[in-house]
Amino acid sequence: MIPFVDLKAQYLSIKDEIDTAVLKVLESTQFVLGNEVKALEQEFADYCNADYGIAVNTGTSALHLALLAAGIGAGDEVITVPFTFVATTAAICYTGATPVFVDIDPVSYTIDVTQIEKAITERTKAILPVHLYGQPADMEPILEIARRHGLVVIEDAAQAHGAEYKGQRVGSIGDIGCFSFYPGKNLGAYGEGGMAVTKNPEYAHTMGMLRDWGQERRYHHVLKGYNYRMDGIQGAILRVKLRYIEAWTEARRTHAAQYDQLLTESGLSIPTVMPYSRHVYHVYAVRSPQRDALQQSLQEQEIQTGIHYPIPVHLQPAYADLGYKLGDFPHSEAASNQVLSLPMYAELSTESQTQVAKAVISLT
Repeated sequence: MIPFVDLKAQYLSIKDEIDTAVLKVLESTQFVLGNEVKALEQEFADYCNADYGIAVNTGTSALHLALLAAGIGAGDEVITVPFTFVATTAAICYTGATPVFVDIDPVSYTIDVTQIEKAITERTKAILPVHLYGQPADMEPILEIARRHGLVVIEDAAQAHGAEYKGQRVGSIGDIGCFSFYPGKNLGAYGEGGMAVTKNPEYAHTMGMLRDWGQERRYHHVLKGYNYRMDGIQGAILRVKLRYIEAWTEARRTHAAQYDQLLTESGLSIPTVMPYSRHVYHVYAVRSPQRDALQQSLQEQEIQTGIHYPIPVHLQPAYADLGYKLGDFPHSEAASNQVLSLPMYAELSTESQTQVAKAVISLT
């Protein structure tokens, strides 16, 4: 069986360092926040070329706090895409604001920048581009539109650790960048975790308070906050793994290039790397009009795959109250019916990739 992702293989490759780091936290008893989390915040901010890192319990919490720190609340609108994980939309709704969708570019799967300006109203306060699958959105025109209209730009970089736009690390391009450390991410915890990064000291200070019950210091509550703190053990684990992320990223990029070559004659649409992009391949997504049949056939050959994502957010029952309908975002809807994610992780062997490609070609 070829797994979609192999977390055990990664753990075994760094087992001694991970075990030592975890034991260090157990001995210190700094189980919530603490020195390991504080060190991770600075190290990850440095990695992103940002000034501040605010460690939280999930990527969703990072998005929520970023929006709150930017002053987003009830009555406001935030422009984003429907072809994303539901957390992007949920975080906007948590603040009381309204998500306003625009369609994706069908080649990059990121926000169609030509559609943004027509979605802006007097209630619009922010643009929230998603760096989907590990490829950055086209940030330059997004920032230009935001500047002209006085909008905040918050990057959803949950799938894009180390991705670059014109040589600049995502997360540090907009006003705030938000990352997830869910176990399957390119930089994943052994549990839940997230991080917001920024160059703005006021945003950093506000998010730091909000994630810890709104405290400026212990039992002095300045804001109505949340319990969004990162565990010390996750901080220690992520510090170890951060040392390997560039090697793992280059392995993913090598695997993607190998897939590109192996699947040339498959008839499938393979990922397109935009000219401004360093794609980090959180997901290697191909497209097929017969996606479901292809997935079933691969499963029968013990090849695991994923679908990211089978239903765009505007068609999810939970968000029917936003008032969108089938046909509103044709590129997002088409992608949701056709994308299929093939096995992708740093430890993926050439033999396994070849086996996957042969199976795909035999079925297309």
